[in-house]
Parts: sequence; structure tokens; C-alpha cells
Amino acid sequence: MTTSAAPAKSGVGRPADAGRAASAKATAAGPRIEGLDGLRALAIAAVLIFHLNASWLPGGFLGVDVFFVVSGFLITTLLVREHQQQGRIAFGQFWIRRARRLLPALVLCVVGSVLVARLVSSDLLVHLGRQVLGALTFSTNWVEITAGSSYFDQTAPQLFLNFWSLAVEEQFYLLWPAATLLLLRLAPARVRVTATLGVAAASTLVMAMLFVPGSDATRVYYGTDTHVMGLMIGAALAFGWASPSLRLRLAPSSWGAGGRYAVPTAAAVLLVLLFLLDETHAATFRGGILLASLATGVLVLGLLERRPAGSTAWQQLTGSRAAVWVGVRSYSIYLWHWPVVLMVARDNPSAPGTVSHVLTRVWCVLVTVALADLTFRFVETPFRRLGFRGVARAVGGLLLGSSRRTRQVAASGLLVVAATLAVILWTAPRQSETAALLEANAARAAGATVPSAPAPDSLVASAPAPSSGATTPVTGAQAGFTMPTGPEIDGYGDSMMVGSVHALDYYFPGIRMDARSNRRWSDGLAAVKARGEGNRRAVVLAFGTNAGVAQADVAAVLDALGPRRMVVLVNLMGPFSRIEADNAALQAVAKDRPNVAVADWAAAVRDHPEQLQSDQIHPSLRGSHLFAKTVRQALATLSERHTGAKVALKDLPMP
Repeated sequence: MTTSAAPAKSGVGRPADAGRAASAKATAAGPRIEGLDGLRALAIAAVLIFHLNASWLPGGFLGVDVFFVVSGFLITTLLVREHQQQGRIAFGQFWIRRARRLLPALVLCVVGSVLVARLVSSDLLVHLGRQVLGALTFSTNWVEITAGSSYFDQTAPQLFLNFWSLAVEEQFYLLWPAATLLLLRLAPARVRVTATLGVAAASTLVMAMLFVPGSDATRVYYGTDTHVMGLMIGAALAFGWASPSLRLRLAPSSWGAGGRYAVPTAAAVLLVLLFLLDETHAATFRGGILLASLATGVLVLGLLERRPAGSTAWQQLTGSRAAVWVGVRSYSIYLWHWPVVLMVARDNPSAPGTVSHVLTRVWCVLVTVALADLTFRFVETPFRRLGFRGVARAVGGLLLGSSRRTRQVAASGLLVVAATLAVILWTAPRQSETAALLEANAARAAGATVPSAPAPDSLVASAPAPSSGATTPVTGAQAGFTMPTGPEIDGYGDSMMVGSVHALDYYFPGIRMDARSNRRWSDGLAAVKARGEGNRRAVVLAFGTNAGVAQADVAAVLDALGPRRMVVLVNLMGPFSRIEADNAALQAVAKDRPNVAVADWAAAVRDHPEQLQSDQIHPSLRGSHLFAKTVRQALATLSERHTGAKVALKDLPMP
């Protein structure tokens, strides 16, 4: 291997540097790097918490980037060691080792998840063929990008959504050995490090350029080209640590007085990012992921440098028995956790903020860890130790030593499983119940069947032009604030209103609706302005599901409607980290506007989580009636606030 020569004046002769050099050399040459399993444990914990409830750790998805850095470092280290020892890199053997490590557990997870999901809900099987193809070929990221699916906004929860990162890693495993061999043969150590960091920078730049604020970020998040910075940073660390001259400079203890604070600072940075970033922040895709990867790189360096004085606090934490136990099972935990979360949520619905929700999340963790431990013991470990042929011989020997009846039962069981899987794949739905409902309601939600009714002359005459935000308090009994009927109400919204059109029609016959899926508050402003003075005296606004709530956007819509119309803002419920902030923004906007009330859909459905669709966002048929009742109650509250007259709400039966 070609490396930069380390000149005598590099300082290796000094006692402290000699100690560091000796420990660094031992780490580089050793078969196993202590602490990396513990770092994996922290990464999988972050991902798991994020998928259990995004509001608990909004940036928990960055745990995947921690995995990327660790994988990039380990894989490159293995390739460099092989080249040092053998003078070559055996590509075939490398790929076989990767397949032996990844495929058996993945196949078991796919088969087991599909069989159980079929018993739980057909919604979990939407586009199953595409998902299985992506999973088994490690191409999930590009398959889903091509299909136009979204990681951040779904009406059909994908059973193997989390496999996108496995696809990115496997594509890295496929291409990186050849690139590594070229770098080892043609470039000195500094050039190797510079080249890999250059790829990381280019990937970050492409992600930043392709990301469009306010739009779905799936393409830049899934893309191997836009999300390879973590793997490259890990690879750069491996190239640098393999070089005796660069290793001394990479060791945190060689960074001067500030070196002792490098690992704690990196840990603090990563922790802040985990709590502050989320999928709606432009900062996440314009440097945030890179910063998390760099912080992880420093944490890896903190594990590599072994000092004569003993282990650091960071090394002790990541080397603890509990951390190592979780870390060595992190792959299986990652495989199983998302299918388990989906199936438990569908089988036992619960709303965030409730005790039942916490209990179901705890159950998800217990089931995931149990499945991961069994998979690690009886699938991962045998295949890693014995290989495909060794396991086949062991299983074959076991069957040959058993009775004929046992062999027949085993063969029959395999045939039944295969046939069942084939039937499930063939009959898997192409649409979820939610998507079918939204599609069926789309025409009515767009106002296709109900003639428009002009606003009352008294309202039009008194409606002011849009203001800068100030409102004039309305007091006393006014006709404009009595409880409205359907022909006096306009509804503007996104897919939440689309899913509730029939219930809104039922409770407010004659309501005029303008609702479409994937709308944002900016679309609501355009629709309200387009209708102008033709807006009715009561308006219901239901936006924010797709891109969240900004107070300025909501205020702009309310200003366009003016202070003399009754306005109801419907708040949000869903598995998003931003829900509490979005609902707080709606409350803040409504607080100083006497003509505005918030329909507390979140509180209403929190007590009835079974009335949500499988995506835990949109209302079911019964839930749509709860949605309409919540709007009706908000209108009644608004009317009572201004007229002082109690509004009697008739409890209508389900149609």
C-alpha cells in the first residue's frame, strides 16, 4: 500500500507521541475495534425512538447517518487490511461475506412480516410486490423514488420503508471495493482521504441543490448520490487511520489543548441535532446531515485512540455490556422494528399523548428486541460462522437424521409458506383504504356537485379589505355570528377535508367545499383570494397535514377573509414530530382574533384512535363524523362567544 512517508521530525520520538503511536497502531491492526458496537447501539436507539413517536426525538432519523459513518469506516478498514495482508482485494469473497451477513436475516424478516401483516391489515400490503423486489435486491431507495412514493408523507404505510438505507449501504458495498483498490494502488494516503472527503462534499452539495423547501424531500433523502456523505466520511477516517503519519494527526489527543473536549463537543452537537432537526427544516438537507456525520466521525476517533492511562468515559460508555449487547443486534433490530411498529399500531390503535400510546410503544420495543435476539442467535450467527454451505449441510444433516414423517412435515411446511407468499403477493392491493377513500371523495371535495351560494349582502357590504393583521373586535349580538347552516359555510382544506366530505355534507347540508390532497396553507390563501367577496359568512380551514403550519401563512389567509366572517381552524393529529408546534401555532394565530376558533380535532381523536385510518392521520368513515362534529362544536362555540345565546346541537345518528 502506498502511503505518505512519515519524516523523522514528525515528533514520534517524543514519549507521549510514542505512546499514542503504539496504541493507534494496535487499534489499526487489531481484528476488532472496541466501542463501535456501542456506537451502533446509540444509533439504533435514535432511529427506534423516532419511529415510535417522532415528537419524542424529531431528528432521530439521523441515527441512520451514524450507521453510515460506522459502516464506511469498518468496510474500508477491512478492505485496507486485506490489501495490506494479501496484496489484493478478493471482490467475490467480500461480496459473499456481505451477503452472508445481510441476506438470511433480511429474508426471514420479509417472509415473517408479510405473513403476519396479512393477518393484521391489507393496508400494510399495498404495493407489496414492489417492496419485496426492492428489499431482496437492495434497491428499495431507487425503486421507491421511481414509483414516486414518499418517506415523509404517506397514505399507505410501507411495510419495508426502512430498507432504503440498507439499499444505500449495499450499493456502496458493490462499488466501493474497486474504488478502494484503485485508491490504494494509485494514490498516496493524503489523496485517498482528500478524494473521499471530496465525494462527501459533492454529495452534500447535490442534496442541498436538489432540495426544494416546502416540497417532499424523499428524492434527496433516498438517493445514493445525495446521501453518501456519511459513508465517505467513514471511509476517509479509515484511510487516514491506516496511515501512520496521518493517524497521529487524527488522534484527538494531538489536537492541542482543545483535543480533550473534541469528543464531548461532538456528542453535544449530535445530541442537539437529534432534538432540533426534523424533516421539515431546510437545514437538515443543507448541511445538517453532513454536520451529524462529521460529529459521528469525531466520536469514532474517540474510540480509536487508546491511551495508556486507560479508557475514556466515552469508551467506557460504548464498551459497556448493555451497549455492546444492543449493538451486535442492531442490524436485526433495524430490520424488525418498523414492521413491528406498523402492525402493533394497526392492531391496537393509540393516539400520541395517551397512556395507551406509551404502553403500545413499550410493547413494540419488547417484541422488536425479542425478534432481533432470536434472529441474531439462530440466523445471523450460524450464517456468519458457517456460511451458506455450512448452514445447508447442518440443516441437511439434521433432516437426514430425523424420521421420514418429520422430513415430510418440513417439506410440506415450506410449500405451504411459499404458496401463501405467492397468493399474498398476487392479491396485494394497489391502494390503501385511505387512498381509495380520498380518490372517491375527490370530485365532491372540489365542489363539483353543489351550486355556489353568494354571501349575504350585509356581509359583503361590511367586509373590509385584507389588512396587515390587525383585527377590529366584534361585540354584541350580530346576525353575522349566529350559528351558520350549510349554505352559509365554505370549506377549504387538504386531504383531511377530502376524507370527511360526506360527513360534512351530512352535518352541514349545502356546504360548499374546495379541498384537494397535498394542499398547503399557501394553496388555501390562493383559493380564498380567488373567491374574494364571494366567500360565505362562515369558513372552515383545514390545512397543515402536508407541510406543517407557519403562523404567517395562516394569518395571511385570515386577513384575506377579514374579521367579519366566522372562521374555524381545524388542528392536526398525526405521527409527525411537528404536531405540537403546528397546533400551538394555530392557537397563537386565533388567540387575538375574536372571529376565529380552533376545532380541536387532535383532542377529539386522541380519545378515539380507532377512528383513524392505518396511516394514523386521516379519519375513517366513523372518524369523519367525529371530524364534522368537532367543526360543528367550534362553530357553536364561536357563535355563543358573540351572541351570548346557547346553541343547541342536535346529536345526529350515523347514516
